[in-house]
Amino acid sequence: MAVDGHGTWIETKDGRRILDSCGGVVVSSLEYCNSEVQDAMRRAADQLAWVHAGSFTTPQAEELVAFLVQRSGGLARCTFLSGGSEVMEQAMKVALQVHHERGDLSRRHFISRRQSYHGSTLGMLGVSGNPARRFPFEDVLPKASFVSPCNAYRGMQPR
Repeated sequence: MAVDGHGTWIETKDGRRILDSCGGVVVSSLEYCNSEVQDAMRRAADQLAWVHAGSFTTPQAEELVAFLVQRSGGLARCTFLSGGSEVMEQAMKVALQVHHERGDLSRRHFISRRQSYHGSTLGMLGVSGNPARRFPFEDVLPKASFVSPCNAYRGMQPR
């Protein structure tokens, strides 16, 4: 049981220190008890902890948008979502909408990699290539095909 953390180390209830080489669910690595992150969170919470991003914006959000757009290589807009599953769902919706706007309603099939993980919603389970996780829900999942994992040594298929 994890009870504390500092830097990249997790401390367990029985006193062991474990190096966290993953940084969460493979998406962020901010370190545990990072004082800069804690201070920024305190300042934000003291001023305005949260507003609905669909209705409002904040100076901090606008600053982050400018930072991201400037470095995006050509994108003009940015939206904030609550987590990875929602981000991936939005990406699927954008892809479908692009084809809809072009008048091609037949493009409804997604391609993903076997053993991939894109989130825990039904939409993301549909494009996540883990058969054991998908099995109970197969009849309601989005249509997808799965190709070899991006690993030269595992899951190779004959050409």
